[in-house]
Amino acid sequence: MAVIAASMLGVAACGDDDESASTTSTASGGADAQLAASVPADVKSKGTLTVAADASYAPNEFIGPDGKTVIGMDADLAKALAVKLGLKARVVNATFDGILPGLTSGKYDLGMSSFTDTKEREETVDFVTYFSAGTSFFVKSDGPAVESLDDLCGEKVAVEKGTTQADDAEAQKKKCTSAGKKTVTVLVYPDQNGANLALSSGRADVGMADSPVAAYQVKQSDGAFKLSGDSYGTAPYGIAIPKDNDMAEPLLGAVKAVMADGTYEKILAKWGVASGAIDDPVINGAID
Repeated sequence: MAVIAASMLGVAACGDDDESASTTSTASGGADAQLAASVPADVKSKGTLTVAADASYAPNEFIGPDGKTVIGMDADLAKALAVKLGLKARVVNATFDGILPGLTSGKYDLGMSSFTDTKEREETVDFVTYFSAGTSFFVKSDGPAVESLDDLCGEKVAVEKGTTQADDAEAQKKKCTSAGKKTVTVLVYPDQNGANLALSSGRADVGMADSPVAAYQVKQSDGAFKLSGDSYGTAPYGIAIPKDNDMAEPLLGAVKAVMADGTYEKILAKWGVASGAIDDPVINGAID
């Protein structure tokens, strides 16, 4: 466990509030002239999209071996989409709960950080869907059996701030208390690295994360962690963009283009998340 903790601390040390750029690309093909022409002039004039990601959510977005570059599924997709639009993408590391406010303030052009597209979030930003994932529980190899949210009563649960998992855990805490059961102790951390460390160190009994992220943590733990129960709440991921800034249609076209030319499939396969592939991206596709 000490080895696991040390490894996770190494990643966490690189994934703080400092923004780190990612510049590698796995895009195939070049710009789509029609899509590039549809990009709003104010965005086109910049030439580069600043894409924010919380780089503590492997394999979707995390800090690479060089200690500064954001890599992962979302980083690769961001660059592939930018190519289709005749642009470049600069992926920067940012705290998860600061990304959407950063979009509305103009600090970032896109947010690609495993955002579940929800009705509540659609009130402040627009989304283009591109992936599908649920929530999974993971515990130590000798940890409690957690089959559903109801099983969290009496447990200490580690979650990342601003996530749907944090919302679900808080809602379940109220349900347990109202039912006269033991409460849920919700431990909220600034990033997923902190939540993972809480579980490995014994401060938490249960971890919660998006299904591909939980599965990745279990795989990387070399038997120290295990998944518990089935995933729940499958919903679309969305690329977040400032509300009504005329980028939704071009971005939707770019998503469809990388799906059509095989880039999308290759990127998901590269990161072991092909099971989350979709074939019907839409603008603002929240299901709740």
